[in-house]
Amino acid sequence: MKIDLTLFFFVEAIGTIAFASSGAMVAIKKQLDLLGVIVLGVTTAVGGGMLRDIIIGNVPPNLFKDPIYVLLAFATVLLLFGFVRINRKFVNSRSIEAYEKVMNIFDAIGLGAFTVVGIDTAVISGYGDYDFLVIFLGVITGVGGGILRDIMAGQTPYVLRKHIYACASIAGALLYAGLMGRINGDLAMLTGACTVILIRLLATHFCWNLPTATGH
Repeated sequence: MKIDLTLFFFVEAIGTIAFASSGAMVAIKKQLDLLGVIVLGVTTAVGGGMLRDIIIGNVPPNLFKDPIYVLLAFATVLLLFGFVRINRKFVNSRSIEAYEKVMNIFDAIGLGAFTVVGIDTAVISGYGDYDFLVIFLGVITGVGGGILRDIMAGQTPYVLRKHIYACASIAGALLYAGLMGRINGDLAMLTGACTVILIRLLATHFCWNLPTATGH
């Protein structure tokens, strides 16, 4: 297993930790056992990439061929489970608010990173001429793990009801795909990722939500 210690690896690692933590925390709040916490945490972290690879026929998915992010997610889940097990009042304490704020920032970084990585993977795999496909694959890489998490946890997927989560990924994916080939590739990638991060953080801070049919 080869680890490429680039800046983007560390950004993806931050996102993996955040996604794994969110999945594990959902499982902990649902009072699932250790196996359930591990499954939800790891699925949240790498599920989007798995869905992307299956769609483009990259089988077995990359998570099985290069499991560095699976191992990172697994370690994160175990640490969080152990911490909550020792500090059982943490989930219902005031400290959880500070924890969730930090994790939200990490989550935004991860969403931005995974969105542009999904597009890059599609292009490298030879689908660069199919704009809709590469944008879809970018978004599914970013939000797919969270959707799988919520389905397994028996709740409406977060991306469909809170703080324009998927919309942030879509906006960044559209921008990156539009800039690709027109400006420097690294700059286009960074612009797309930062757009996702900015929209996510602003949406959380100002509680932006899309309107519902029966609400506001």
